[in-house]
Amino acid sequence: MTQWQRGLAGSIIAIVGCLGPAWAAPPLVEILAYAHPPVESALKPVREMLARQGAAVRVVEIDLDRPEAEKRLQALGVKGHVASLILVDGQRSFTRGDGKAVEFVNFPAGSDGPAALRGNWTTADLQALVAQRAAR
Repeated sequence: MTQWQRGLAGSIIAIVGCLGPAWAAPPLVEILAYAHPPVESALKPVREMLARQGAAVRVVEIDLDRPEAEKRLQALGVKGHVASLILVDGQRSFTRGDGKAVEFVNFPAGSDGPAALRGNWTTADLQALVAQRAAR
């Protein structure tokens, strides 16, 4: 290989290295939830936050009343009744900076809806995980 070819190859590698993160797929957020109140209102802040992300995140929603949702829950090992489940790149849990583990099951903490269905997570927790996954 000539010096010119080595230089060209090095330039191509450098360019591809710089563009690599731009080619990475955006984080996939799956929302498995019932498409009726109170679930809709409880997840409204989540959907608004995700909408603000634009093309930086890919969102797929599955109505829990549909058969494919039941199959997805079974594949994930989820048992019992859940009003919603959110996955980011297949993850349903996240450890916050303060060390507290949260699981994106049921409603966000402090949301409207039955207190028994409020989880230990917030929209900010979900946003932090999405940002973390986007930065990889």
